[in-house]
Amino acid sequence: MMFKKPLTTALAVAMLSLLGAVAQAQTVRIGNQGDALSMDPHSLNESLQLSVTGNVYEPLVSRDKKLALDPALATSWRQTSPNVWRFELRRGVKFHDGTPFTADDVLFSFARAAGEGSDMRSYTNDIKAVRKLDDHTVEMETNAPFPILPDVISLVYIMSKKWSEDNQATRPVDRRKGIENAASFRANGTGPFRVRERQPNVKTTFVRNGNYWGKIEGNVTNVEYTPIGNDATRVAALLSGQVDVIEPAPLQDVARINASGKAKVLQGPEIRTIFLGMDQKRDELLYSNVKGKNPFKDVRVRKAFYQAIDINGIQRTVMRGASLPTALLVGEGVNGFHADMNKRLPYDLDAAKKLLTEAGYPNGFEVGMNCPNDRYVNDDGVCQAVAAGLARIGVKVNLQAETKGTYFPKILRRDTSFYLLGWSPGTIDAHNVLNSLMRCVDDKGAGQFNLGAYCNPKVDELTLKIQSETDKSKRDAMIREAFKIHQDDVGHLPLHQQALAWGVSNGVTVHQAADNFMYFRYMSVK
Repeated sequence: MMFKKPLTTALAVAMLSLLGAVAQAQTVRIGNQGDALSMDPHSLNESLQLSVTGNVYEPLVSRDKKLALDPALATSWRQTSPNVWRFELRRGVKFHDGTPFTADDVLFSFARAAGEGSDMRSYTNDIKAVRKLDDHTVEMETNAPFPILPDVISLVYIMSKKWSEDNQATRPVDRRKGIENAASFRANGTGPFRVRERQPNVKTTFVRNGNYWGKIEGNVTNVEYTPIGNDATRVAALLSGQVDVIEPAPLQDVARINASGKAKVLQGPEIRTIFLGMDQKRDELLYSNVKGKNPFKDVRVRKAFYQAIDINGIQRTVMRGASLPTALLVGEGVNGFHADMNKRLPYDLDAAKKLLTEAGYPNGFEVGMNCPNDRYVNDDGVCQAVAAGLARIGVKVNLQAETKGTYFPKILRRDTSFYLLGWSPGTIDAHNVLNSLMRCVDDKGAGQFNLGAYCNPKVDELTLKIQSETDKSKRDAMIREAFKIHQDDVGHLPLHQQALAWGVSNGVTVHQAADNFMYFRYMSVK
């Protein structure tokens, strides 16, 4: 009997502690129009993918709320010579499985990101070597002076060498070939949240990392991430309280959400540019009725397509005013943007028809077009509007709109003649666009997302000079020159910068930045 009271007291204390923990547990439920296609941080260079996995994995150098560089797994960095950067690594950091973070993980991760199947090679293609000086110091040697290297590697996430080897995940998941491994479904990062359960295209749940080395500003402890492709269903889920955050909020429903009294729409500018690409390499297009030649090799055809796009009509009807038409592949807020160059060719159907006739296609031709229907804001509608405009100059577009789960592997294999893509420069610098979208394609990662294989050696020459130049005025002049060449070549067909639109329940606070990354560590439940 003498032990009865202490046992009862202990049980009561335990129950109160448990109830307190439950009371403090804060869950945010997110409904997004698409899913991250993998948990592998090197498998797809797409902002949604990197946004989701960026809650679990971390780079050496990250970005703060204002998108300025911020120490992450590296506490400091400096150039020890024009071609060498030294990074001091954060001590005492552990991966989610308890394994200590060391220089070996950095060397492994950069080799993995640069290797076969990686979609992140455009961030590593100018790194000559990564060397370990000790367990908490690494050096990176570049092929030439590279003053923006810390900016460039801010999306190269670090994986555990031991975990990857133990789980046969030493190579990235290759979305182009449909190859999967353990890193597709499980994750072991150093970030503020851990993956608890992964159900692709159904739900992924995350829990707060109680051993995180850094500060987590928000109070959220659990995140449920659910893909909801249908716009109406996504809005209904928000307004009924089934989810707390939706992205994107459909433009046609912004006013209704704001008037509901239950949620609001956060809107702001996004640095992403939506554009069209064309196969300019093959001697014969894959998906066209033109045989024996490739119309897109003729700048007159590319220019005709450009001038047949009623971008103001798309802005007004498809985007409901929530877009900014552009003539460049970078927008305002990106280093290297030149406002005076941001002038589109005029929408002119007569001029477009004349150009097609001069190029030898007076009656137009047929061409296939690939487009996602669940990745960008009203992406399917944008493609339909483009196809309608091209029909007015005699071009019959055979539009194939599909979920990004099948769309991205297809276009990344370059199994396309004409496609829509969106691009946010992860470095917030024009070099990222030049290196990833405009450089001639090589086997080291240059031009990795130049899916139509546009190629001008002068642009390549300027890109290499731009990444090494430290004088801002000289660098800006070279960026301007490269962009002018690309515009004259009509290397791509720029469309617009889309606006961000997140639907957020009244009881939840989030941080929205122009890169459209949704970080759980900033979320709170009131």
